[in-house]
Amino acid sequence: MPVPQRMQLIRYVLLASFVMCLDLPAAQAQIPKGDLFFGYSRTGSDVFYPNVGGLNGWEAAGSLKVAPFVSADADVAHYGLGASSAVPRTTTFLFGPRITAGALGVKVFAHGLIGGEHSANSASNTPISGGAFAYAIGAGLDVPIAPFFGWRFLLDRINAPTLSPSTGTDIRFSTGLVFHF
Repeated sequence: MPVPQRMQLIRYVLLASFVMCLDLPAAQAQIPKGDLFFGYSRTGSDVFYPNVGGLNGWEAAGSLKVAPFVSADADVAHYGLGASSAVPRTTTFLFGPRITAGALGVKVFAHGLIGGEHSANSASNTPISGGAFAYAIGAGLDVPIAPFFGWRFLLDRINAPTLSPSTGTDIRFSTGLVFHF
């Protein structure tokens, strides 16, 4: 592309960006565009591997609104916090859509997430080291506690089909602070 045409294209892009920034009505600016969550999470027993009790850990998630009532979620969780190296350390990373509805500040949502999990332990009679496809389907509730802040309760069915024993309790409960922006 010749230099004059490239400069003209750059000018149009800059002008369009500037106009889009000015075109935010005050009402639209007050609508939350997403949220960030961090909290405690617990899995049911034998979620990913047999003979592994429920695991404690943390979960962090972020969501960006892509359309009215629809958001794109990213979720990372780590389980198995403790002193024993025989306890599996499991990390999940999941992505997917979320549908949200609410009134009076309370938000109810449902999501379907896909991604993966990785588990490992170093001092066990049955060593674990591996990863697999994983998914979570669930719903949650955000209750407002202060401007921009709420408390989240979340319940998921979480599973790694190639790893999860059929006798496992495929459940994950999470709760913690959520920041709406």
